[in-house]
Amino acid sequence: MKKIAIIGAGISGLYLANIFKQNSDFKVLLFEKNEEINLDDGYGIQLSNNSVKLLNYIGFDQLDNSQKFFPDNLDFYSIDNPDKICDLNISKFNSANNKYTTIKRSSLIKFLISKISKNDIFYGHDISKIDLKEDKIELSFSNEYSEKFDYLIIADGVFSKSSSLISNSKNSLKFNNSVAIRGTINRDKIEKINFQNISLFLGANFHYVIYPTSENEDLNFIGILRKNLNKDRLKNYQQFNSSDFVDEIVSEIPPTYNQIIHKLDNLKCFPVFITDEILHLNNKNIFTVGDAFFAFPPSFAQGASQSIEGSHELFQNFSINETEKYFPRRLQKTKMVNKRSKFNQFAFHLSNPLFILTRNLIMKRLVKNEKFLESYLGKIYDN
Repeated sequence: MKKIAIIGAGISGLYLANIFKQNSDFKVLLFEKNEEINLDDGYGIQLSNNSVKLLNYIGFDQLDNSQKFFPDNLDFYSIDNPDKICDLNISKFNSANNKYTTIKRSSLIKFLISKISKNDIFYGHDISKIDLKEDKIELSFSNEYSEKFDYLIIADGVFSKSSSLISNSKNSLKFNNSVAIRGTINRDKIEKINFQNISLFLGANFHYVIYPTSENEDLNFIGILRKNLNKDRLKNYQQFNSSDFVDEIVSEIPPTYNQIIHKLDNLKCFPVFITDEILHLNNKNIFTVGDAFFAFPPSFAQGASQSIEGSHELFQNFSINETEKYFPRRLQKTKMVNKRSKFNQFAFHLSNPLFILTRNLIMKRLVKNEKFLESYLGKIYDN
């Protein structure tokens, strides 16, 4: 039996720990630097069909539907115009058991943790050293615990410490010149949207999305504001947890746009970092998944889904002893998603009135064009 270590108990790491239980040739241990995983009710995430199908392999379809929501359409609006531009039927890609799903991230994490033995998750284990010894990988942690493994899977997020420990270089991250604004909003505080759908509002250098994560609870809000921050500010990540930073961001949103912001609860703001260049680790027994592999611009709602999909691809490669095929295949899909994410953010943030008018006219046609939808979305949602 081969031993696999997974660093990071986020969506990628937890999914891998679950799916590997289906292969008795491997023993998997999961290491998380925090003493516990934050399971407070938090923000929502979107799971397209490609990831729901894979989650169902580990019993996601048995999770009570009261903890999920299945939107029908994606409704497009202009922030400064109450009339809907158009709508996209995202449920057209659904099958009986694989439906486009919104859910609280905490609910998904709870589900993933519930299926893993407590003996297989080690909390409070902050990786400090990775030694490559012949055909073994020795991991050392800040609590002085160490152990040898046959394989290492790095799933510790966009600022991956593990990657930096095994390479002189690491994923080339860059600030996306944007800030994410997260919160929740009571249904009674918002008008003229369909609570059965995802609502996307487009504005100059700013867009936001509102959607339910269950039938009756508050709605999830995520906005992306274009903003420049200098290098000195980006180094001080603690400031982004302060109310002063939130106030600064809110003050920079034009008055015609920020009415929605003042209706939000649990408001948080943080800078968005994306991967500029992917690090290819030159070791056949070490792999990266999730944001440690690639962090996408947040304009295509594929972050969580690609984390799950990439993790499943790696599991499949392990199962048929073809792990060397993981990186090129994942790279191909990543480039496809990244290209769409970048284009979406560009199109969502147009400010020239003529360009906006043209964009809206084109959108009205494209959302009804079956060939376009199969190419732009079908290639991503079908795996």
